[in-house]
Amino acid sequence: MQSLTVFLLACEGRIPRFDAALFADTEWEPKQVYAQLDTARRIGAQAGIPVLTVSGGNIRLDTLNPDARFVTMPLFVKNPDGTRGMARRQCTGDYKIRPLKKAVREILGYPHPLRVPRGVFVDQAIGISTDEIHRAKDSDVNYARNIFPLLDLGMSRSDCLMYLRERGMGDVVKSSCIGCPYSGNSRLRFIRDTDPQAWADLIEFDKAIRHGSPRANAGGKPLRGQFFIHRSLRPLDQVDLDATRGRPSTEEDDPDGCSPFSCRSGPEAAVAVP
Repeated sequence: MQSLTVFLLACEGRIPRFDAALFADTEWEPKQVYAQLDTARRIGAQAGIPVLTVSGGNIRLDTLNPDARFVTMPLFVKNPDGTRGMARRQCTGDYKIRPLKKAVREILGYPHPLRVPRGVFVDQAIGISTDEIHRAKDSDVNYARNIFPLLDLGMSRSDCLMYLRERGMGDVVKSSCIGCPYSGNSRLRFIRDTDPQAWADLIEFDKAIRHGSPRANAGGKPLRGQFFIHRSLRPLDQVDLDATRGRPSTEEDDPDGCSPFSCRSGPEAAVAVP
């Protein structure tokens, strides 16, 4: 929601226009996200702002391919002693941050392994609103300077929602992998109720990762415990996702998630680079 608001503000000229907007695609997003991306491309084309897609590969296929690289997703783990744990998260870095940084270097004209000269950088606009100001952080590379237009304008998440609704885009779906373990019950219900094919695919994926990474198993280094998408440590097709419907939001219904830049519920995928 916030990223799309920043993009539209630039298209309307209310903030400096961008040279490009970047979408980091894990190639396993809800269909509604790709529809939003198409809409953003059309609007951007009219405003002269190209929307570019970058990708580190298909995270679903890579995770289940024993011959592909080892993919570390933050899956919930039922340890041999019955306690709950969580696998290390490296997917955000591999499938979002790294492709975005690569694209920024290419925009600057210094693709890896060329060294970006000192003083050469992009302003990287990130959609962080006033109610999540704790997420606003400096870039960890010298060739990108993070800026936060929503903070400069004093816009909250509710302000973004109102802004988008005024433009007929109120029902914005968060960008996040279909199989992201940070998905709460509300998001899983949304996938189940709006995209049966994606839901069936997710149930199949949940079963396929039960005993860990096919890459690790094929290499003779099986992971300990059982792995699950849902924090209840139950197979996804056995979880009562409606049990929390209508109740005040809880960690189970809407847990913290990840983004390319900081933790939140559901990752942001769009980065605008003016």
